[in-house]
Amino acid sequence: MKNRIHSDDATMGFQIAPMIDVVFVIMLFFMVMTGSVKVERELRSRLPNPGDAAQSVAFPAEEITLGIFEDGSVTMNEEFFDTAKDKDLPLLTRTLRRASESSARQKQQVLVTIQAEEQASYERIMDLLNSLNKAGIQNVTFTVGGGPF
Repeated sequence: MKNRIHSDDATMGFQIAPMIDVVFVIMLFFMVMTGSVKVERELRSRLPNPGDAAQSVAFPAEEITLGIFEDGSVTMNEEFFDTAKDKDLPLLTRTLRRASESSARQKQQVLVTIQAEEQASYERIMDLLNSLNKAGIQNVTFTVGGGPF
């Protein structure tokens, strides 16, 4: 008699080996792909606010050049102030005070450069420094020689 295959013998069981192969291939795919993923980072930034515009504007410092001649005459930005005999320098002091107050309102600094001739008297330089002190100006730089202009 011929061997017949019964229907009970024909059912095959679950094949685990191909399933393990598929799982390993998927696992390999994810391991390779994790190296190429770009990491997003947070950039901390603050957007401008209309209220910040007035506060963030910075004005450049106001620069004033004061010159002292050998004869004792004093200039501010090449304009003569007071006479050589005025020890207190009243006109210059008022002008410097107004410049200082104006700069303070605008939240900017006043930078003063004193250019004295080589033969200018130290007493006159001290008069000028007293005038700057009365005006409330503290940022002062000196240059000597070559004439103030």
